[in-house]
Amino acid sequence: MANPLPPRVLTIAGSDSGGGAGIEADLKTFTALHVFGMAAVTSITAQNTTGVYGVHDVPAAMVAQQIDVVAEDIGVDAAKSGMLSNMAIIEAVAEAIARHRISNYVLDPVMISETGHRLLSPDAIETLTKRLLPLAMVVTPNAAEAEALTGTEVRDAKTQREAARALHGLGARAVLVKGGHLPGAVAVDVFFDGDEFAEFSAPRIDTRNTHGTGCTYAAAIAAMLGHQQPLPEAVRIAKQYVTSAIAHGFALGRGAGPLNHFWPFQPRD
Repeated sequence: MANPLPPRVLTIAGSDSGGGAGIEADLKTFTALHVFGMAAVTSITAQNTTGVYGVHDVPAAMVAQQIDVVAEDIGVDAAKSGMLSNMAIIEAVAEAIARHRISNYVLDPVMISETGHRLLSPDAIETLTKRLLPLAMVVTPNAAEAEALTGTEVRDAKTQREAARALHGLGARAVLVKGGHLPGAVAVDVFFDGDEFAEFSAPRIDTRNTHGTGCTYAAAIAAMLGHQQPLPEAVRIAKQYVTSAIAHGFALGRGAGPLNHFWPFQPRD
């Protein structure tokens, strides 16, 4: 008897040669959360735990073709996007998402790597805002990304709420302004669906092994949407998953090590 079909979840993002973020982190997350992962590569990066040393963007037409052939043959129950480095790629992704009516779409507006390398050209921010925000079921900026998208300074839960409201006003159906880069003993993420606010909190973990956190979080939300979880529940489960992945992270390399995406499978004492 054939196995039941798993949810089909697509990541549209850049490749991290170090394996900690981007496409590689997304596919590990998809596997850990029991969905069938597919990928449309937007950029190839030469990076490791210490930084990004080179970027080669995939032509926009090829990015669109990757999405098209997957959607037309296998189908897409949910998708997330990460690194979309220029206007042409953003336009191509927006057109493909609309063309294939991918409604469970998580937009992670990746702008700068954890080591400070710019991954989105400044002139593309407006295009991302106008073309992708209205297509997103949820957008998941960190504090700096929320500031860049809205012009609202994000320093605490109050200003996270202000930025979330502003992003919703720009067209996103729901917003999750992450607090991982803000000070405090607790990492608080503020969620807004246009009607109500909610907070998702976890104790801050004292570690430098956080490479790929944002990618993993957004991928986990997309995976849970693929499992047909309501959005707030998808965020709650994803928050738990990424927090534990950070807690079990690997001290690999000389810089910020990667998360442990496979912690659920580790033997328990």
